[in-house]
Amino acid sequence: MRIVYFTHSLASCWNHGNAHFLRGVLRDLIARGHDLRVLEPEGAWSLRNLLADHGEAGLDAYRSAYPELSSRTMPKGFDVEAACDGADLVIVHEWNDPALVAAVGAARKRGGRFTLLFYDTHHRAVSDPQAINAFDLSGYDGVLAFGETLAAVYRRWGWEGRVFVWHEAADIRLFHPPAEEEPREGAVWIGNWGDGERTEELERFLFAPAGDAGLPLEIYGVRYPKDALATLKRYGIAYKGWLPNARAPEIFARRRVTVHVPRRFYVDMLPGIPTIRVFEALACGIPLVSAPWSDAEGLFRPGRDFLFARDGAEMAAQLRAVDQDEGLRAELVRNGLETIRVRHTCAHRVDELLSIVGGLRGDQEEPVLEESAR
Repeated sequence: MRIVYFTHSLASCWNHGNAHFLRGVLRDLIARGHDLRVLEPEGAWSLRNLLADHGEAGLDAYRSAYPELSSRTMPKGFDVEAACDGADLVIVHEWNDPALVAAVGAARKRGGRFTLLFYDTHHRAVSDPQAINAFDLSGYDGVLAFGETLAAVYRRWGWEGRVFVWHEAADIRLFHPPAEEEPREGAVWIGNWGDGERTEELERFLFAPAGDAGLPLEIYGVRYPKDALATLKRYGIAYKGWLPNARAPEIFARRRVTVHVPRRFYVDMLPGIPTIRVFEALACGIPLVSAPWSDAEGLFRPGRDFLFARDGAEMAAQLRAVDQDEGLRAELVRNGLETIRVRHTCAHRVDELLSIVGGLRGDQEEPVLEESAR
């Protein structure tokens, strides 16, 4: 297929949680022989911030890990219809400008022969529904939603039968355990501070429990304001700043345990949607302990693939147990890897995408697997 993908940024992962999955899916599509064109806006804020903080060197990890991927920027006056001409499939991510989203839909309505999908990977449908409703999706064939609860929102908006659950997953070509194990120690957390969506939870389920368990903790991420940095300092936590997503496996390989602290929207309003960090951690073979959230879709085997902690005291106890019990660590790693490899790789999601597109186009042929990473 000829595929056109409109993204916010392919090269930058700066506060761009979808970068891992996007890159993994695109490289799998390329490996299967699909013709891919990736387009992104000029001046995308994620890339702009990355370059401002780290310069061109900040792109080295991405370029080294994904040599097969490239993207083109859309200049002012960009011809959307020409960009989509000849495509079989066009996907537009929801971080794009409403004008672009509408323009692609208009191209489809004017006779574009491609299948057009809108892809939502955020909580704005419940936290800021006006922002999502500002998109003109009238020309779209369907919506990809990164969880059932988000898909349910779109069904209420009239997309019954045309919204498809498409969870994120791990790119196991890059995210896997180290070839040779080195001694591990301490805990690590990779995540951005956000907009106050889990400030209390981070202190309750990560900062304090790590200290209570006697585990040195290092944190990577961006958008940490001064008061957040002061909090980390107060807990004696090592803040390491931005980490290229492509380097996450080598960081996970140094530590004994990591923690999942979901943003509040994914606990209260969109339960059942794990962040990409869960897939990343399990794929890399680092034991994971999670703050409470509902695995409403049964994506994992809680208690086997990872541990749950109901409160701070239980989190500290779980972290202490993982740190001190080699057998427990090995069991969690083995189970987590099994579930990722059996159900949650980017190759699985490409299979799902091709089946969705085949269904919409009336083509029921099974997708052809060529060089799947699964």
